[in-house]
Amino acid sequence: MEGADTRTDEELAALVQGNNQDAFGVLMDRYQPKLMRYGRRFLGTEDSIEDVVQEVFIKAYRNIMDFDTTRRWSPWIYRIAHNAFVNALRKKDRDPLVFLDLDAIVAHSADDTESAAEREEMRRVVERGIGKLSPAYREIIALYYLEELEYREIADVLHVPTGTVGVRLKRAREALKKHLEADPAHDSHLTP
Repeated sequence: MEGADTRTDEELAALVQGNNQDAFGVLMDRYQPKLMRYGRRFLGTEDSIEDVVQEVFIKAYRNIMDFDTTRRWSPWIYRIAHNAFVNALRKKDRDPLVFLDLDAIVAHSADDTESAAEREEMRRVVERGIGKLSPAYREIIALYYLEELEYREIADVLHVPTGTVGVRLKRAREALKKHLEADPAHDSHLTP
């Protein structure tokens, strides 16, 4: 393949449903780095993350016929990943370590009500405090600020109403604020 494949994820999924295995390879290439980054919020070792991401792709391939190509691919694959990472955590029976890819933290564009300054402040908060949050709050912060999913997409991943996403995100921001205010090294004011 000479250049980047310009087909949408949904077009590629439709091709896979028609027995085009190469199209699934393109989807894997697109989503492996994203799912690895997402997995770092749950699991401590790179080997564990790679294994679970491989399981995600196997499950996605096996269930590709259930995917509705009129809907977005990313929430569907993230839902499979969410379930796989939760199951991996249960198997480990311990609190996961969190590794941040600071270069992956970018301003989130899905919520136009946040100013650039507010997004930048949240990026700094996420960098400093995500490891101090409970797994549920870590996940919603990661999906929103790091994976840049919209409320509706997060609702699909977590199987909760869109309003619940907003409530959990607000609570996660408040928890970050609380942890950072208790940190003597914290020197800036945050409004959730």
